[in-house]
Order: sequence, then structure tokens, then C-alpha cells
Amino acid sequence: MPKLTLSADGEVIKQAKQFAAKNHTSVSAMFSRFVLTLTKEDRTPAQTGRIARKASGIIKMPKGKSQRDVLAESLMDKYGLRR
Repeated sequence: MPKLTLSADGEVIKQAKQFAAKNHTSVSAMFSRFVLTLTKEDRTPAQTGRIARKASGIIKMPKGKSQRDVLAESLMDKYGLRR
């Protein structure tokens, strides 16, 4: 894999390393995800993560409900909120 050298303020580097360690990842992996997120409209389905590809299409949406409606209902159930 090719290498890339970046320059940043010392405090930014410190925070990046701490954040990466806290999230059990590397600064390189974090940077890669950041760039992929910024350019996601240019991505093809083949660049989608393995887990996302496996989960894609598993859930069928109820008729007359949007993804937003289903998400809202799920969160309300999770946190014990009622409409």
C-alpha cells in the first residue's frame, strides 16, 4: 500500500492519535474513512464496506412508511418514548 505523509499541528496529531486509540483504530484508517466519507457520492457499490454490503436489502420497509418513520419508531421504542 502506498504511503502518504501529512503535516499538521502537534496538538492535532496528539488528538488524532488519542481518538484513534480510544476507538481501537489507526490514524491511517481514520484518515481513509474520512476521505471516503467526503467523497461518498463518487463511490461505487464495490467500495461499500463488507458488513454494509451483507446487510443491504435484509429489511423490507413496511408499506406506507419511509426509512425515516421506521428509524423514528425504533428509536422511540428503544428509549421508551411514546407519541
